Amino acid sequence: MSTADRAITLRAMPRWYFTLFTSDALERFGFYGLQAILVLYASAPAASGGLGLPVTDAATLFGAWIGFMFMLSIAGGWLGDRVLGNRRALVAGCLTGMAGYVCLAVPAGWAAAVGLPLVAIGGAVYKPNHQAMINMMFAGSRGREAGISLMYVATQVSALAAPLLVGYLGERVSWSLAFLVAALVMLITGVQLRVSAAQFGDVGQRPVRPLTAGERAAAARRTGLAGGVVLALVLGLGLAGMLSVSLAIGLVGVFSVIVPIVGYTVVYRNRGLGADDRRRLRAFLAVFLGSTLFWMIVAHAASLLNLFARDHVDRVVFGMEIPASWLQAATPLFILMLAPLIAVTLPALSGRTHVPVKLAIGLVLVGGGFLIMSLTTVFAASGEKVSPLWLVVVYLTHACGEVIVAAVIISAAADVLPAGYMGRTLGLMWLFAGLGGGLGSGVVRLAEVVPEPIYYLGLGGVASVVGLAFALGRRALANGLAAGLETPAERPESDAVTEGSR
Repeated sequence: MSTADRAITLRAMPRWYFTLFTSDALERFGFYGLQAILVLYASAPAASGGLGLPVTDAATLFGAWIGFMFMLSIAGGWLGDRVLGNRRALVAGCLTGMAGYVCLAVPAGWAAAVGLPLVAIGGAVYKPNHQAMINMMFAGSRGREAGISLMYVATQVSALAAPLLVGYLGERVSWSLAFLVAALVMLITGVQLRVSAAQFGDVGQRPVRPLTAGERAAAARRTGLAGGVVLALVLGLGLAGMLSVSLAIGLVGVFSVIVPIVGYTVVYRNRGLGADDRRRLRAFLAVFLGSTLFWMIVAHAASLLNLFARDHVDRVVFGMEIPASWLQAATPLFILMLAPLIAVTLPALSGRTHVPVKLAIGLVLVGGGFLIMSLTTVFAASGEKVSPLWLVVVYLTHACGEVIVAAVIISAAADVLPAGYMGRTLGLMWLFAGLGGGLGSGVVRLAEVVPEPIYYLGLGGVASVVGLAFALGRRALANGLAAGLETPAERPESDAVTEGSR
């Protein structure tokens, strides 16, 4: 089943790769559709089918939602690694997400309160296990980054189509119809994965390190306890009249900071890891934190930038005003256009320092985009609507940064720890991305009290400076990530089960 020695191209795809390739594109359709319309749906009046939230709460909702989803990703990776197996976890994630979109299609506030968490849980289960399947099917690092890059670019087809279709249906026809289309696509994704299971052989069929009887009992107790505490908290706040969207967003923001710290600590202290594994994990913490800042900046596209497009951008094209959500299609369009060029130029950065260098480039690009956005808000302050080209340029910087950063982080994370920890390592990656969303939901509120030009200037400057710091410290970070001389015999006995697959 290994394709470590085979090049993956659009014309030469093994069947298993094509299945993962198309399923990821389909699953991302719902995600990108929700990204395009969530802030608009949340701020739309209840009379028109929206949630009727204040603009500030609507702007922070996306960051809180994506933070919640990414926060659960380490649990999703653990579920695939130790309970369901990665393949069954993929199908479970699709079905859960479908149920969430169906709930969102119900025009009632309680349905949105149920649907958004369900969609987040589905994505948290699906994404780390999909990435684990890719890494396990490649078996070795050769060709893996190129394969992941190609798949990442393919998802941009969904990212391009979803705002155009879901955005149009939501803004011009019905929010409910937009969510039902997303639910149908999720159902198709789950069915495709189920009927194509034989293509993967035994890979991902069973947990890499299944729970023992004692561990299953302990996990059930902890899950029940956590669920009971959450239920009691929600009921208590509801009876006290304190339950609100603002409170929920605030709680997600707090937990999005706490959970990555706890998750990282739990993985770091795992008895199955050796000293060399922990050294690399310590070094990779810098990459996790850099990605936190990167995704916090990029997440603004679905919140403040989307609202800016609705309120301050001249969207009349050939006499017709286009939906604000359509501008969300600019980033994936640029990714599709620029991917061939980037694929040719990036191999020149494939040396031992390529991880910090590529992360540095991504941060400087998105930081530069926000510096441009700072100037754009100055022009919009007069009350005149600005040209959409300003936002298009900002989205161009996001696109270049994403296509460079995303694949290298996913690929590098897979090499940090042994194969039996792959799902949890990728879950950690999304936990720190969720930290970016959670912090972003709090940072966005500063736009109420800080002048917009200063807001974007500050964030853009921080991202650019951190990017330059990664570039300057590239050799030290590369040394920390390099494989050591620890032998299998020096590892704790509990890790012996993963050594053969490493």
